[in-house]
Amino acid sequence: MAKEKKEKEEKVDIKTNDNTEEKKEKEPEKVIQVNQESKSNQLKCPNCGSSEVQPNPKTGKLRCNYCYSEFEGKELIGVENNLKNLKGKVKGTGTADIKADAKDVVTLKCGSCGAEVVIDTANAPHARCHWCRSILSINSQIENGSIPDAILPFQTKKEVAQTKIKEFVGKRKFFANPTFKREFTTDNIMGVYFPYLLVDANCHASFKGEGEHLVRRYTVGSGDDQETRYDADLYKVERDFDITIDDLSIESNSNRLDKTSNEQTNNIINSIMPFDTENCIAYQSNYLVGYTSERRDMNIDDMEEKVTLQFKDIARFSAKEDAKFYDRGIKWTTEDFKVIGTQWLAAYLPVWLYSYQEVKGNKKILHYVAVNARTGETMGSVPINTPLLLLVSTIIEFIFGALGLFLFFTTMGGDDDDDSFGFLLLFAAGFIFYGIMYARYRNKSARHTYEKETKKEVSNMQRVDELIKRKKGLKNASMDGRNDEKIEGESVKVSQLDKIKKNIQNQ
Repeated sequence: MAKEKKEKEEKVDIKTNDNTEEKKEKEPEKVIQVNQESKSNQLKCPNCGSSEVQPNPKTGKLRCNYCYSEFEGKELIGVENNLKNLKGKVKGTGTADIKADAKDVVTLKCGSCGAEVVIDTANAPHARCHWCRSILSINSQIENGSIPDAILPFQTKKEVAQTKIKEFVGKRKFFANPTFKREFTTDNIMGVYFPYLLVDANCHASFKGEGEHLVRRYTVGSGDDQETRYDADLYKVERDFDITIDDLSIESNSNRLDKTSNEQTNNIINSIMPFDTENCIAYQSNYLVGYTSERRDMNIDDMEEKVTLQFKDIARFSAKEDAKFYDRGIKWTTEDFKVIGTQWLAAYLPVWLYSYQEVKGNKKILHYVAVNARTGETMGSVPINTPLLLLVSTIIEFIFGALGLFLFFTTMGGDDDDDSFGFLLLFAAGFIFYGIMYARYRNKSARHTYEKETKKEVSNMQRVDELIKRKKGLKNASMDGRNDEKIEGESVKVSQLDKIKKNIQNQ
């Protein structure tokens, strides 16, 4: 019988050979519990036992409201710190898939008096017992994935954040929307914990292509026919290396992740990264007292492709950093990138946020000024008084355009390219001024340059640098087709986000 059973099993394996191979190729997953307080529904003062525990905004520590003793949060446990050891996928329990259903409503049993209290985790992760007034907080990661693994407490005081926001807006008051200037106040700024996924990775990268090094820059011709030329050495370039990536931080709320929105200036919040995530501690909802928070609505599966592309961007910039000799750029023709292992944690990171809704006819735009509540980095979007900016730009265009025409006819068009370029600048002065002011107020291009700012470590670097030939008389200042600064993982299309939201709602 045992033999027959074995033969049947072998036949099944043959029939399902493709599926078996897919299962073997799928990277193994390991779930870790990083919060040693996760089994408790309350955090009590270690000195007097009171549940009246909340953060002290002056020190960032937790403070008991009865005995006034202060204590630090708990360290994360079970996390792999040697990223070279990562294989497969390691996930904190806080990264569990979001389930938008009735399980948002959870019943907690008070550890002090035994009463049962119902809490809606979609809105708040803590409540107060209506009988004994003890604070009940959810530390364990419940099935809907609404509770993170880690938290980074507020460190920048509210008064400091207010000053930074005032200074930022104060430098942009002249062309600011008059209604905004009249209504602006920092009294209503809010401390917000935003949800992020922190991802570590152990990867291998191999880049092959060609690079150019500048040998000589010179001019040919004369007068209007004068042109700049370049001589450069062309090299065969290869970089093969291992790379570990530490705490790539990515928004895990779909609204914040959408930086192309015309209704919210989400790129502002993204731009104040990075955070000092190495100082994250185990999540404890008592840290949320006095602050608001957003909930994660993105799952790991939704984010994996984007995160992998960002890993690859970081590796590409690491290869470029190692190959600085090629000052005209590198054209990679082969890019092999393999993720050996990843580690995912869900975290709350702190931001001081000022918001203002600008109404333009039927359109509404939500402008943000944000302060990183750990580093103090500040960025914002200020609504513009468009008619005033257009008026000033027109005056500048008229004055400098007239000056440009006068100089042009006086010098009969000039003798070289530099003169022609100067005339063009004068003719376009008003447009240039408008563009500079708009960029200064809106900061639409502001972003977290994760490809440069994310912590990483490169090892086992293998290099190939072989001279191919010298190229003469090149017209471009940089290599044709260079792609060593290519960014692939910056954005997710809005249609993808809408699909993700719809899938979550239909679960």
